[in-house]
Amino acid sequence: MNSTDSVLPARGPSLPGALLLALCLGYTLGASVGWGSRGLALFMGDFGLAGAALAAALSCLIRGFTVGGHARPAWLLFGLSSAMVAFGNGTWGWYELVLRTPLPPDSLADYAFLLFAPLAILGLLVLAQRPRTAAGWLCLLLDAWLVAGSLFTLSWSLALGRVAAGEGDDPLKLALGLGYPLLDILLVSLVVGLRFRSRDGNRAAVHTAMVALAVTVVCDALFTSPEFRSGYHSGELLDAGWFAGSVLLAWAPWSHDRRPARSEHPSLGGLPRRRVASTFSALTPYVAAAVATAGILYNALGGHALDRVVLAAACTVGLALILRQGVMLLDNLSLAQELAHKEAHFRSLVQGSSDVIMIAGETGVLSYVSPAALRVYSRDPEELVGGNLLNLVHPEDVDRVLGEVRRILARSRARGAAAEPSARVECRIRSGSGGEWLHVESTVNRYRDGLILNSRDVSERVLLQAQLQHNAFHDPLTDLPNRALFGHRVRAALDADGSDGTATAVLFLDLDGFKAVNDSAGHQVGDELLVQAARRLQGAVRSGDTVARFGGDEFAVLVRGRLGRPQVQDLAERIRSALSEPYWIGGVELGVAASIGIAFAPREPAPAPRPVIPAQPGAGERPPAVPGPAPGADPIGGTAADELLRNADLAMYRAKSEGKGRVVLYAPAMRAERERRTELEDRLRLAVREGGFTLLHQPVVELSGGRLAGVEAQARWRSAQGLLLTPAEFLRTAEQGDAATRFARWMLQEAVAAAARRRADGPGAPPVPVTVRLGADRICAPGMYETVAAALRESALPPELLVIELARTGPDESADELGRRLAALRRLGVSTALAGFGAGSGSLGALTRLPFDALKLDRSLVQDVADSALGRTLAGHALRLGRDLGLITGAEGVDTPRQLAVLQELGCRRAQGLAFAQPLDELRLRRALLRRGFPLPRPVGTLGGRRPHLGADARSGAVQARSAHLHGALDLPQRHTVGGPGGGPHGETPVPPA
Repeated sequence: MNSTDSVLPARGPSLPGALLLALCLGYTLGASVGWGSRGLALFMGDFGLAGAALAAALSCLIRGFTVGGHARPAWLLFGLSSAMVAFGNGTWGWYELVLRTPLPPDSLADYAFLLFAPLAILGLLVLAQRPRTAAGWLCLLLDAWLVAGSLFTLSWSLALGRVAAGEGDDPLKLALGLGYPLLDILLVSLVVGLRFRSRDGNRAAVHTAMVALAVTVVCDALFTSPEFRSGYHSGELLDAGWFAGSVLLAWAPWSHDRRPARSEHPSLGGLPRRRVASTFSALTPYVAAAVATAGILYNALGGHALDRVVLAAACTVGLALILRQGVMLLDNLSLAQELAHKEAHFRSLVQGSSDVIMIAGETGVLSYVSPAALRVYSRDPEELVGGNLLNLVHPEDVDRVLGEVRRILARSRARGAAAEPSARVECRIRSGSGGEWLHVESTVNRYRDGLILNSRDVSERVLLQAQLQHNAFHDPLTDLPNRALFGHRVRAALDADGSDGTATAVLFLDLDGFKAVNDSAGHQVGDELLVQAARRLQGAVRSGDTVARFGGDEFAVLVRGRLGRPQVQDLAERIRSALSEPYWIGGVELGVAASIGIAFAPREPAPAPRPVIPAQPGAGERPPAVPGPAPGADPIGGTAADELLRNADLAMYRAKSEGKGRVVLYAPAMRAERERRTELEDRLRLAVREGGFTLLHQPVVELSGGRLAGVEAQARWRSAQGLLLTPAEFLRTAEQGDAATRFARWMLQEAVAAAARRRADGPGAPPVPVTVRLGADRICAPGMYETVAAALRESALPPELLVIELARTGPDESADELGRRLAALRRLGVSTALAGFGAGSGSLGALTRLPFDALKLDRSLVQDVADSALGRTLAGHALRLGRDLGLITGAEGVDTPRQLAVLQELGCRRAQGLAFAQPLDELRLRRALLRRGFPLPRPVGTLGGRRPHLGADARSGAVQARSAHLHGALDLPQRHTVGGPGGGPHGETPVPPA
């Protein structure tokens, strides 16, 4: 209930109540002075009372019709009873004021007044709480008779006996004369003996109605007396009582309880009220017996003869009192047995509970300790009783416990403050066995003038929480701090004051070759190696440094102190040497190396370099530079600690890319390179998704007669101006990461689909194989074999018309998987070829382990074949090796007639390059397929100044000049740049920004 609810109901009835009180006082004053005239007195005594009773009847009836619940019939009955009173008073006034005759005997008014009490009695019975047991019903009947019998005895002695004696000849008059007081006695008995419902939430209305009925009954009892009745006339003071009763009954349905409803447990707010109600109920039988005794004494001491009616009523009252006492004794015995049973039950609960229950006074002295203390604290409860509670608590926890106890006592004593039922306190308590300190959680409650504590041992939970917290910030395998704890310590180190020359550095290291150990020796051996590496790492660093494991074979070291770059690099070299020593596990020697990256936290934040990300050429303007971060901020986003960790990670990956097993110090250019690579990957992904690439095909020519033997698919980037470009850096990005696999799948699907369309659209031209060049990582990528099979199946292209060309062999450890993938492709019917032979390393090993159908010389070996005897010799040996292995030999990058002539002499079967044609679009390719061949150019040395014929276009004799012009405008500078092994699988060349 809010404050508004608690205030408004209390103020609402104040004004109407005052008006009603003034009305009753005014009526009483008028009646006491006789109203000033006889006529006004008769009017107020008859029609005034009729109006008040009518108001009460209407008020109760309206209340009964507008509200529901169990009280509705009671208000309707109260309304009808008041209507009877209004009718009786109105009839009385009709005779006295209108007809100006006295009220005749046995009039309708008498019967109307007689019906008032039965209807009110029924209303009370509706409101009364019905007993739930037979003993309850018996006690209710006995209490009712005790009250009724005692009142009857007293009333008979005072007045009813004389009324009965005076009207003994007329039975009707006797019935009417005794009916009023007997029904009133019964009504009073119900008011006194019955307990009424309070769950309707408006006890004030019920209590007001009871007071109104009681006032009416008292007036009826006075009217019954012969002394009052003989001299009564309308408008006198007795009418003020009836008027007040009717007014109270009219106000009763709309009265509200001035006290706010209590939602607390009865033990908090209802104890005094329950005590008063219980005392009243207990004294009711004895009060009734005292009233009956007073009636007998009145007859005995007043000199009256002993009336048999009084004697019989008094005897029945005494007998009812004896029976009531017997029932009370049996009920008390039952309650005592139930109390003893509950006490034994709760005692067994307390003694058998695993929690220790202690009761302490205000001074902390223990007055009770449960037997569980022997099991929990290993201490005898009897020895603890009488001691001070604080003597058991750990000295470091005494102040906290004492403060909590004082707070509970202060709040419980505060007047008007919200009660605090309990509080939880955790502390350490000394155990009796060995003086061990136990972690105890206690629930403290107020108990009389002290406290009651319910304590339990939570030592296992505390230890478990500590272990969980340790596990949350430590690696479970090596017990080193994990990434979260390491990051926290890095942030703390960066937040510390570094004005005294203290430097902060992070070393990020990775174990080279750990994957091979894990794959060959098993994960258990790998875990043991990681544990030994962690111990070596801890032994190599200083005592104040933090060593952490980030997961897998990645570790990190936080170094802080007055150290310069040389000292930190020496520490990193010491760590690298320690980790590179042989490991003996299970009698087997294992070896790994370590690549370490170092990053220093800047003492004075400075702007990072502003890397320039090349925009898509052809937009008509130079792309803008990407703005660098503000001083002290992280260029990527996040805190300075995250930036420091990323810098060390970049340096570590640079160490791995430079050959592994080395230490590299972070430089800002590494971040710029990574951002540039990320930007290019995003642009590549966008270009693949939005169709920014297209395919060109370069013819592959038979050197024996110029026949077109095949075409090689090459990707080109379509610029915003429609130009086809081949930036080397852009396409090299397509050989790494997830974007590389997407690009390779797109290129393969497009090449197969284009070959299938040419085969279906040009039946006049013989189909030629299409070659798609892929790197080893792309061939071994998951789903690549399924992509090839699906492309062939959906396009209906025969598998023999597809050649998968291996651009780079990759690391030796992946040779077995690469061989299985190539063998699967050959079983599918697809031919395989080795491209770039003679460049880089691993070519001869690839020929021995991998299945190929063809071999193609790299352009780096072809460019010097016409001018260098060494180049001619190397190319000749390579071609002879291919022929001896039964492979179809070829060469790429054949750009001049002299190179072509030398390759013909050396026995090369196929060639491709600018000596025949540049990469062609689809229209020019179809024209070349219709011609079915290319004229072979003559060597320049034998023809002097004659221009060689480099193309198949008969309309132009200056093909070389046209070709140079096209490539200069598209993707080549004036001097052809040879990509070599680092130029990518497509022979692309760098393009300056537009």
